[in-house]
Amino acid sequence: MSPLDTTETSPPQTSEQTDQQSEQAAESNSSVAADSDRSMTEFYQLQRNLYLVMLGLTGLIFVSVWLGYSGQTALNYLLGACAGLLYFRRLARDIEGLGQRRATFGSVRLAIFVVVMIIAAQLERLAILPVFLGFMTYKVAIIVYVVQTTLFPKGQ
Repeated sequence: MSPLDTTETSPPQTSEQTDQQSEQAAESNSSVAADSDRSMTEFYQLQRNLYLVMLGLTGLIFVSVWLGYSGQTALNYLLGACAGLLYFRRLARDIEGLGQRRATFGSVRLAIFVVVMIIAAQLERLAILPVFLGFMTYKVAIIVYVVQTTLFPKGQ
């Protein structure tokens, strides 16, 4: 070793040390994988619960609007609610793939909203307000779910 060489050399590792390091790395990887699996399971459960709340609210509001206003208004609401459901599905898919692919900044989700609103504005048979309120049903479902889990936690 020359006097100018400042790199330190470590003593060679034995196969036992290498095996221990491999086991530690495997345990660490399995722990991370277990946490990831648990997180994804929680995500899918949350997604399922939100879908159920959203579908329940959509059905309840649809029937209420049909009885309180008219079938045409109820169908306008239903069109918006279906668009909101599609929007929420795209949102969930984007969240699921977070970190795995390049971010698209929700351009497809925004396009869903814009297309539905343009269609509602252009067609004389559609009313913009019921379609818009139907689209916002996914937000109401999120609020209902948060209030439900806050006031009535499952652990108690």
